[in-house]
Amino acid sequence: MASPPWAGAASHEQYFVLLTGANSGVGLGIGQRIIDEFLASRSLSSHLILIPTTRSVAKSRDTARALRAHLEETARTSDQLRARGGPDYTPRSATSRVHVLGIQLDLCNLRSVHRAARQLVHGEVSDPTGVIPDARIPRIDAALFNAGIGGWSGLDWLELARQFFRVGLVQATTFPSFKKASPAAVLDPRQLLGGGSTSDPKSSAPADGLAEVFCANVFGHYVLAHELLPLLSRATPDEPRGRVVWTSTIDAGREHLRFDDFQARRHTPPYESSKRITDLIALTADLPSVEKVSNPFFTSSAAADKPIKPRFYLSHPGVVCSPLFPLNVFLFWAYWYAMLLARWCGSPWHPVKAYLGACASVWLALADQESLDALRAGRSKWGSSCTPLGRAAPKRTEIEGWGWDGEVGALLEKEEEEEEDGGDDAGVLRKARGRKWDAVDLTEEMRAGFEEDGRRCWAELERLRTAWEAALEKTDGAVEGNGNAA
Repeated sequence: MASPPWAGAASHEQYFVLLTGANSGVGLGIGQRIIDEFLASRSLSSHLILIPTTRSVAKSRDTARALRAHLEETARTSDQLRARGGPDYTPRSATSRVHVLGIQLDLCNLRSVHRAARQLVHGEVSDPTGVIPDARIPRIDAALFNAGIGGWSGLDWLELARQFFRVGLVQATTFPSFKKASPAAVLDPRQLLGGGSTSDPKSSAPADGLAEVFCANVFGHYVLAHELLPLLSRATPDEPRGRVVWTSTIDAGREHLRFDDFQARRHTPPYESSKRITDLIALTADLPSVEKVSNPFFTSSAAADKPIKPRFYLSHPGVVCSPLFPLNVFLFWAYWYAMLLARWCGSPWHPVKAYLGACASVWLALADQESLDALRAGRSKWGSSCTPLGRAAPKRTEIEGWGWDGEVGALLEKEEEEEEDGGDDAGVLRKARGRKWDAVDLTEEMRAGFEEDGRRCWAELERLRTAWEAALEKTDGAVEGNGNAA
């Protein structure tokens, strides 16, 4: 069997990245940007093995070709790569260090989630275009959870006008209240179990299924991360920790999550609700008061020899014009120019383009661990900020109930000095720049409430995970039994 093209590189010069939802929008931008920044920052002998997930082989093939076309353009046109490579540089010396594979994953089909995880952990991953031989994946260095669905039906024009005149263009386009949520779609248990029968007496699947947006944005990724623990965990503290980078949104607030409607079937917008849950679990996983309920998630018999669990990080792309929101051609371009205008008016949160919106996720995936630890990066939500001229940089984002890093009273600490020392970008990176109009400073009471909400989210997600895993196991047993009887 042929060896993969990175086989000759030292283990520490192989970097394995899993990226969900990579075929369009921000996901494709993340794939393109991580290729560029890897080539620009890592050693000339290092290799990036990028594994985008899509829901079909055809989409995987198209995604791999799109990413390779971007890679070839970068290798051919980048003055930075040419300068790094010296007089002997050729585009081939860059393209030979980036390898795109592919895997099929449907986050709204829990059997598909388990199947994809088993393939990554125990099997081989293929190149959908047939260029690279099938290969085993020894670990995952960074899992970027970007895939999701919006669950919106359009615009509420009256609310748009009201919010615009109340808070202005910048705030209205950053924290919109005028997106109309579609009625919550609920996935049938048979779909979630991959076609298994829930009428079988051995099935213990919850009869009411799962809300689609909740499953696609949070729960499917949650189950996937657990199943990938053998690749994300490490045996010793000396090994670089695995990273899970969750993609959230800038405008998920406390009002978007109700525990009596946890999956947002009735009362709250499902997209914003799912992202509030994402914020809560990513930032509270390691807190002492939460670990009792979060620790079972990080425990897996398949990773019993790897006690060092992965680290969670949290990002958002800012405000990006992407296919996630349903707009006709005219409204799409009108919204595009409105967002550009908001950026020119001083908003730090309008990258507009997916490639710029990928900045924060890619930074969290590639930054050296010492830098992330020094910044306590796992305690903040990192957004893709952008200057009026289009220069992107990761920026801490305020979260209702958590502030910027869970520290009470840390609003403007040293910001005047940072602005003086940081040049043109420093004003954009100031904490107070881009705050929501009704934001309030963090208090101890708010901080305690956020932590308690995190604990409750972890408890409910663990309850759901164990219930659906039991349903999958029993359905598998029933199918096996029927097969044996035949």
